[in-house]
Amino acid sequence: MSTPLTALSPLDGRYASKVDGLREILSEFGLIRCRVQAEVAWLKGLAGLGLTELPPLSKKATSQLDQWVKKFSTKDAQRIKDIEATTNHDVKAVEYFLKEKAAKSSEPSLLNAIEFIHFACTSEDINNVAHALMLEEARRKVLLPQIQRLIHKLGELAKTHAALPMLSRTHGQTASPTTLGKELANIRARLRGARDQFLAIELRAKMNGAVGNYNAHLASVPEVQWPVFSRSIVEGLGLRFNSHTTQIEPHDDMAAYFHALSRFNTVLLDFCRDVWGYISLGYFGQKLKEGEVGSSTMPHKVNPIDFENAEGNLGLANAVLSHLAEKLPVSRWQRDLTDSTVLRNMGVGLGHSLLAFDSCLKGMGKLEVNEARLAQDLDASWEVLAEPIQTVMRRYGLPEPYEQLKALTRGKGITEETLKAFMQKLKLPKPVKESLLRLTPSTYIGLAQKLALEEAAQA
Repeated sequence: MSTPLTALSPLDGRYASKVDGLREILSEFGLIRCRVQAEVAWLKGLAGLGLTELPPLSKKATSQLDQWVKKFSTKDAQRIKDIEATTNHDVKAVEYFLKEKAAKSSEPSLLNAIEFIHFACTSEDINNVAHALMLEEARRKVLLPQIQRLIHKLGELAKTHAALPMLSRTHGQTASPTTLGKELANIRARLRGARDQFLAIELRAKMNGAVGNYNAHLASVPEVQWPVFSRSIVEGLGLRFNSHTTQIEPHDDMAAYFHALSRFNTVLLDFCRDVWGYISLGYFGQKLKEGEVGSSTMPHKVNPIDFENAEGNLGLANAVLSHLAEKLPVSRWQRDLTDSTVLRNMGVGLGHSLLAFDSCLKGMGKLEVNEARLAQDLDASWEVLAEPIQTVMRRYGLPEPYEQLKALTRGKGITEETLKAFMQKLKLPKPVKESLLRLTPSTYIGLAQKLALEEAAQA
């Protein structure tokens, strides 16, 4: 019996609908589809070299090849799997599938081109192109839109709450006030930086034969400038050309891709933990959903499950992404197959990332700021004004300003009255003293509002 309930991975069971966007791209179907795309691009390129043995393809033949890629179906993929059952070789099965289709074609130029399908290629020529195409499509079509939604939502929240004072907590202790919007802006700025680094990774590919030297190419067709030709095919597919490889493209760019996504995830995980803490403090409430249960035994609870779910999946994603990044660039001599099975798990790392993005967005959509609770904490923390007082005292040459405030405030409960009585005794210029006396924990926020709005305005 095969149902979502019997799925071994929750990505294909409980959470299947949330990662549907990646399924067609990073599944085995997606891999096979991109292999077909790579084979077709190579064949079309060969047909344009002007070889006597391979006349140019007719417009109809070229159109047929393009349709084989564009309309590639699960039925086509299954046919390839059926062929693989005999060949016990997945890329050879793709070659035979294309030869089979060409043999059934009524186009003479396709019939004539049959033995040029997979010409001079090693399996990795096709696979490395396919994997790069898969990752690029997943990034562009699925991950980036969700990343942008996260950044946009944080921008909205940072702008809305740019001026809302909030007590900071360094080392878990009360610290100089900030604003809620500024703290959200801090995370947003980090996520934007991580996003830009992720998008900057260019994925390389190669099509240079069994050990990267164009041996078979040169032996069979010595008149072609094979590196130039190979570059044109790779770049025509929207990838960056790698000119120096062994049998395999060394996956260094893929490692950078996985590391960059992992760094984005790490920043988001930091945000999830902070929000969890702010919910615990009561700074945020959560919108209730009719019928939803927070605890099976404590009816009052509304748990921050979305941020906890995101944190858990970010951890799983980064564990897989880190392994991919560390393992893939390492291959014995000119080639070993340890990368093959590992590469089949790209969808696992990206899938858990996507699941976390969805959970985090869902959690942010439920947040309700408790302004009264924020104000209560600030009003109970007059000791945070020790910082500006001692700094002003330093400017005007008063003796031992830090030490005086340390003695007054450290480890003690300080009230507004206590602090103002201390300030009244200070020998400061009258306007300066009046300015200090007007200061409250809620107004001591520096440039927090301005900084929050500046970040919220960034794309």
